[in-house]
Amino acid sequence: MATNDERRSLPTPLVIRLRSAWLALLGRTEPPAGAGVTAAKRMLAQPQALLIEQLIGGLPAAAIVLDREGRVIAFNEAAATITPALRRGEPALIALRMPELVDAIRRATKRHEPQRVEFFERVPLDRWFEAFVTPVPLSTAGGGTVDILLMTFNDLTPLRRVEEMRADFIANASHELRTPLAALLGFIETLQGPAREDPVARDKFLGIMQGQATRMARLIDDLLSLSRIELNAHLQPSTSVDLAPIVRQVVDGLQMLARDRGVEIKVVLPSDALMILGNRDELFRALENLVENALKYGAAGKRVDITVVHAQTRVGLPEARVAVRDYGPGIAPEHLPRLTERFYRVDVTDSRAQGGTGLGLALVKHVLNRHGGRLTIESTPGEGATFTMHIPLRAGE
Repeated sequence: MATNDERRSLPTPLVIRLRSAWLALLGRTEPPAGAGVTAAKRMLAQPQALLIEQLIGGLPAAAIVLDREGRVIAFNEAAATITPALRRGEPALIALRMPELVDAIRRATKRHEPQRVEFFERVPLDRWFEAFVTPVPLSTAGGGTVDILLMTFNDLTPLRRVEEMRADFIANASHELRTPLAALLGFIETLQGPAREDPVARDKFLGIMQGQATRMARLIDDLLSLSRIELNAHLQPSTSVDLAPIVRQVVDGLQMLARDRGVEIKVVLPSDALMILGNRDELFRALENLVENALKYGAAGKRVDITVVHAQTRVGLPEARVAVRDYGPGIAPEHLPRLTERFYRVDVTDSRAQGGTGLGLALVKHVLNRHGGRLTIESTPGEGATFTMHIPLRAGE
């Protein structure tokens, strides 16, 4: 059985394929062990460099080939996007200025062993990469061999961003749950101690505790709903649904909240049915969030308009648009791009006072993504806001 050091020195499948393809192009077989090493500069001849470039040009990952002196022999288009300063025939160290990568090249050249390294770029954007530097002995037309370095890169940025989002999500969820939980524990201790015989304080504290427990329940419910939607994000619904009954049911369910806030809800529906492929419960939840937000945060305008229309996208495809318009204080422009982020709030204190969890618009966005739609937000401070759900219509509608 191979040792760990031996395993590290074994050629990777990519290197094996590259070497086999190179030999096939030269009409040769694998050279015998102990073949002599010719000068690396022979690889800089135009025909050989062209063959190498053709080989790595078809690779999906960024790839750079260096000679043993560290000069660039060839690179593919993906590599050029990572390091635009690459120039054939010039030392790679001029373009590759990451110290971790430079050290990996030197180690691979000195030890004749594959090296793996991770590095981080801040310009022009924050990006994380994984690089493999592998010495590869290749046969030349003259019958000898020459050493080159094959460098391949994997973009780790999406994985890192997912990890950061997961960490932020856990931290935010823990914080959101910790606040009402701490309040509940504090009131319980008070009721067990100083307020044990005080019926007025007991009734007051029990009301507050009920509100905090309701907030926790809503938060957990939203978290579970969001998780379920993300779990099925790759599966588009296949059931035909008419939007009009969903709108009516949402409005009927929120009439009591509207009366409490002194807000009038006006609904405009099309005469014909608007059939889409969708999940009725998810669409109901998304629209309910939008209307409830309008009633809570736009109540100052005393009116909420819900308009459902048949429309077309910019490329002429039919879609249904469900617009929820309030006449409240509106939203400042700097907040609009971030409204669908989890736990993002324009006014944290007001949101919590209204019983918000900070997940409503994130849930709306994910529901629409699953249905192949999108959410647009328009607002002018002092003139209210309009949240519009764009949902593709069923084929033939």
